[in-house]
Amino acid sequence: MDLYREIVRIREAGERAALATIVRRVGSAPRKDSAKMLVRQDGSFLGSVGGGCVEAEVWQAAREVIETGQPSLIRHELKEEDAENEGLICGGVVEVFVEPILSDPRLIILGAGHLGQAIARIGKMVGFHVAVVDDREAFANRERFPDADEIVVAPFERALGRTRVDSNSFVVIVTRGHSHDRTATEAAVAADARYVGLVGSRRKIKIIVESLLQSGHPPERFRNLYAPIGLPVGAETPEEIAVAVIGELIALRKGEHQRSEKQEFIHRLVRATVETA
Repeated sequence: MDLYREIVRIREAGERAALATIVRRVGSAPRKDSAKMLVRQDGSFLGSVGGGCVEAEVWQAAREVIETGQPSLIRHELKEEDAENEGLICGGVVEVFVEPILSDPRLIILGAGHLGQAIARIGKMVGFHVAVVDDREAFANRERFPDADEIVVAPFERALGRTRVDSNSFVVIVTRGHSHDRTATEAAVAADARYVGLVGSRRKIKIIVESLLQSGHPPERFRNLYAPIGLPVGAETPEEIAVAVIGELIALRKGEHQRSEKQEFIHRLVRATVETA
């Protein structure tokens, strides 16, 4: 199997992997520079960076890179006793760069109003695969969203079944009203998204989350819910709010966003609702 074809397949399928490449070696390292090994999300792999203890350490590092999405540089010193086990004459040092293989991040916007338009426009500019969802064809169309990769016209409760949602997906809920926000949130928290963002006041968010919990949704479904969405920059206009939202998504993509106060708000809300049920 061709390693590069497999990388293309993985990205198109929305899967994750890590590519390990020997970038430096000194002494009797078992493979030459640029040898590569592709480690898939299920732990299977293609190619080799030398076998034995080197490959075992690289495989473990690759699993961590797949989980975090952050690259890593591994320096392995092959001691004399290890070299003997590997059938080498003497020891050596090998450095291996392990990089994540990810599909393009997916931005799925539930709601095709003015705010949805602004978020889609800026999201596309910074490299997201943009899917726009609304139940009104008069709003979700190519004229209003000329740069969107996908446009889905369907009721919010069924729309996510019409587009791929995976661990590299960011779902933003900006529908036209409270009842639609609840319906969209119910569908989104049940999906396998990295991020579900809900626009609105804390009071509205509290009502929606409590309602979904009381309807039987398990608490763990809300672990990736961020609300209210966006960085706290004092945004008011749709364009300003879109900048704040995309800024939050970029921080998450780059691994710069730790567990936030808004996640703590959702966690406390879920816990309080469960305890009083």
